[in-house]
Amino acid sequence: MTSQLLIASAVFVGVSALVAAVAMLLRPAQSNRMEDRLELLAGTGAAAAKDALKQSSVLAQPLDKMPNLFDRLFERFGNINLLFEQADTSLTITKLVLITAGLALLGIFLAVAVGVHPVLVPLVSVMLGSLPMVWLLYRRRRRLKAFAAQLPEALEMLARSLRAGQSIGFGFNMIANEMPPPISKEFGRVFEEQNLGIPLEESLNDLTNRVPNLDLKFFATALVLQRQTGGDLAEILDKIGSLIRDRFRIWGQVQALTGEGRLSGTVLLALPVVLFLAVYQLNPAYVMILFTDPLGKKMLVAAIIMQILGALVIRKIVNIKV
Repeated sequence: MTSQLLIASAVFVGVSALVAAVAMLLRPAQSNRMEDRLELLAGTGAAAAKDALKQSSVLAQPLDKMPNLFDRLFERFGNINLLFEQADTSLTITKLVLITAGLALLGIFLAVAVGVHPVLVPLVSVMLGSLPMVWLLYRRRRRLKAFAAQLPEALEMLARSLRAGQSIGFGFNMIANEMPPPISKEFGRVFEEQNLGIPLEESLNDLTNRVPNLDLKFFATALVLQRQTGGDLAEILDKIGSLIRDRFRIWGQVQALTGEGRLSGTVLLALPVVLFLAVYQLNPAYVMILFTDPLGKKMLVAAIIMQILGALVIRKIVNIKV
């Protein structure tokens, strides 16, 4: 039992160190961004800076461009600080790794203390160790959802300020002062960047990178086009706000119609796990055949693969884009 505990601990520490090392190696260097900013302000490397700004422009990116699974995976490891920023948390990579390692080791000790079968000890460790990342993703999703719900009201407030004869910067500052987070923090950051001399297009591009929202990208594109070609920006903002509200209304109807399917998927996916835990409490030796017998291992792997495929199919059915 002691040797198995030491092996499990060593394996987890090694994997955690490897993940942390890969994340640190793929982390973008902040000094390079500072050097580029100094070169741009000093006038050196103007052509390269202009080309880089053109490539990163909001207008140069498709509105419906959505990252695939591999893009999201490499983006999370390559720019994990963006994940922390989107979740609006003070966590760092070091803190996240330490908390994950601590909870994983705690799971090992608790499983050993309770008397869980040695085969299930790594599973308990992984489940507890994944809680910080699950919490971080949940916090990010909740914050982005709150931003999307606040965006129509913010656009209408910005349109009213423009009709009153105020500037676009004043409208950003009004949203930052009169609306609750998270939208007040994001628009307030754009306003502060404007005061520091950063071009509006670059500030909007950074905003769309921090907040991956299609409606926000519509707003940024409309604002940049209006500054280049002219037009009634207040009317454009009213139409975008009305469009967002209509999309929310249709999305609510879709959620109501697919509620039964989503609940059925949750029950079907949770039933094998709950049944496994119940049988393990009643007769542990009966369940351990899945981990000790060669045919049981094959059946367990097949069941996990089928569970994953079922989850993907159910998600594909109930997730309807609006």
